[in-house]
Amino acid sequence: MCPPHPVRLLALLAVVPLTLACNRDRPASVVVAPMPDTFHVALATSKGDVLVEVYKEWSPHGAERFYQLVSEGFFDDQRFFRVIPQYIAQFGASADPKKNDRWDDAKIPDDRRTQSNARGTLSFAAEAPNTRSHQLFFNLKDNPKLDPQNFIPIGRVVEGMSVLDSLYDDYGDTPKYRLVASLGNEYLHRMFPRMDYIKTARIVGAAAPATSATKP
Repeated sequence: MCPPHPVRLLALLAVVPLTLACNRDRPASVVVAPMPDTFHVALATSKGDVLVEVYKEWSPHGAERFYQLVSEGFFDDQRFFRVIPQYIAQFGASADPKKNDRWDDAKIPDDRRTQSNARGTLSFAAEAPNTRSHQLFFNLKDNPKLDPQNFIPIGRVVEGMSVLDSLYDDYGDTPKYRLVASLGNEYLHRMFPRMDYIKTARIVGAAAPATSATKP
């Protein structure tokens, strides 16, 4: 569920409703709390803070799925398991294999792509049409070649792009998603100890209206 390797072709924290705890054993078909048309997600990472602005207008299904995942704390203690210099930084494999299995089976339909995979945009990974689930990647440069493959941006970095640029990237494509998904952080701690990670991901205060993607 990855964009191809290039060689191979922050804000007040929103209070998360307590009812979310009752829904953590299954993916919700709709979000528990109403999703705004535009929202911020603050990522506290091992290298610093990143603020992302997400737009329903860009990708209705994608924005809602990301809102669901962040709301249930899915991305906490999660590694950037695929970082390729001047290309992408990918995440979305939970430290808990059961969560990966649960969300793997909850695919969302594709949206019509309206934005390019410009530097700083956040897109869902996918392996075929209508297969987006819980893996995403940040574009570390302009990646127009990903556009015709229907990798669909859902938002963009508004603060902290330099943090993403500084992520440890020597492991490249070596970590394999299937091993990460089935073995969790135990595998990554043992084999890739220098890998950077997301400490927490939280929905924060309201964002400005959506605009076209620009370079951060």
